[in-house]
Amino acid sequence: MSKVMPVMVELDPGTYLWCKCGKSEKLPYCDGSHEGTAFKPLEFRVKEKKKLALCNCQKTKNAPICDGVHKKLKID
Repeated sequence: MSKVMPVMVELDPGTYLWCKCGKSEKLPYCDGSHEGTAFKPLEFRVKEKKKLALCNCQKTKNAPICDGVHKKLKID
């Protein structure tokens, strides 16, 4: 799976932690890889079961939801 493309998920109601550092092995979710850095995961809640496009490039302005900014990133 690309670490740039968004992840399409269907989430049940609950609380989730979205990775902001980009180091998680479980992107787009936090696995604690940020420990020792200035990054903290973003906690978000889902009130009813829904499909979402979660950002995987960590550049979205609408975290944790993908806003398409990955399409503008220069990837070597």
